[in-house]
Amino acid sequence: MDMITTTKDLETLCKKLETAPYITVDTEFLRDKTYWPKLCLIQVANTEEGFLIDPLAEGIDLAPFYKLMAHPKVIKVFHAARQDIEIFYHMGGVIPDPLFDTQIAAMACGFGESVGYETLVRKIAREKVDKTSRFTDWSHRPLSEKQLAYALADVTHLRPVYEAFAKQLSDQGRVRWVAEEMAILQSPATYDLKPEDAWKRLKARVKNKRQLGVLMELAAWREREAQSRDLPRNRVMKDDALFELATQQPKALKDLDRLRAVPKGFSGSRSAAGLMEAIKKGMATPEEDIPEPGNNRVMPPGIGPIVELLKVLLKLKAEEHDVASKLIATVSELEEIAASDKAKVPSLTGWRREIFGADALALKHGKLGLSVKGKKLVAAPLREENEESTAAAAD
Repeated sequence: MDMITTTKDLETLCKKLETAPYITVDTEFLRDKTYWPKLCLIQVANTEEGFLIDPLAEGIDLAPFYKLMAHPKVIKVFHAARQDIEIFYHMGGVIPDPLFDTQIAAMACGFGESVGYETLVRKIAREKVDKTSRFTDWSHRPLSEKQLAYALADVTHLRPVYEAFAKQLSDQGRVRWVAEEMAILQSPATYDLKPEDAWKRLKARVKNKRQLGVLMELAAWREREAQSRDLPRNRVMKDDALFELATQQPKALKDLDRLRAVPKGFSGSRSAAGLMEAIKKGMATPEEDIPEPGNNRVMPPGIGPIVELLKVLLKLKAEEHDVASKLIATVSELEEIAASDKAKVPSLTGWRREIFGADALALKHGKLGLSVKGKKLVAAPLREENEESTAAAAD
């Protein structure tokens, strides 16, 4: 099985693929030893054939492929596209458009949340994925025929999955249900890894604003170090060490040697001064510029039971419409709805409001009730108390 290894052959292939209504795309990459993913293989297929592109081939220019990713008449189909798009965006400055992600589509087509590729292939394409090459070192050359066949199957099996979902979404009028999620995948902001936002990825175990302020600066410092040195974040400094530093707030380099989670000898490294500067900056940040730690978030009194009721309604509506609850609303959105009728959340707009949001507000205000009929939970409008009183008086 041959791979495309020259720019000339890649140009020829991409011109051919430009005539297809859609192409399926996947990548193989390594990221265990680097910050930026190392692209090792690109798989692509049209409606008839599958092809392999070797991005590691000497002298190859991927510009024709990136141009294809932006071709307005060719739908680019991925499964769980985020990491693939991140690679294309940072290496080629392009985000595939138009885009179709079968993992997102699956949530709107009754397959639950974050369904795996193998499950879709088995249930829709009626094929079985060979897992034996899953842990291949894709940077190794030459790749075996078995490894290449495994990689190619990732895009050839994806064709019937895409066609089935595209038809179902169209038939059920649910194309717009996934459009917002696709738009998030296509937003450059999704892939702009800004150091100042790095703290948001941490499950911050801090108790107050001052500790969070230091943690925010430490996370930004680590992100810049990881990017500049092309190392995984945890190779620069583990999360536990960041939390300990944010809590203990050492004031001198020698203090680092007394912290359990900080690597031994780190105080004498070239990075130590930058870390101490981050701590100092975090300590100096005005508290009004620091958000409340997530675990310190204070919800209005009595809101807990309302959130629990909304969770039940969400599960009911998700099952009723055969769509993943995650696609309709998140728990944090339910908390915001419970706290305010005017919450700025997706579940109170568009199709989400139609199938859930409006009923969520009605349930919150006692205009919708939940009850059990037989063995089934149902939601039904409730009569206003004053209407019932008027009817009773008339009797």
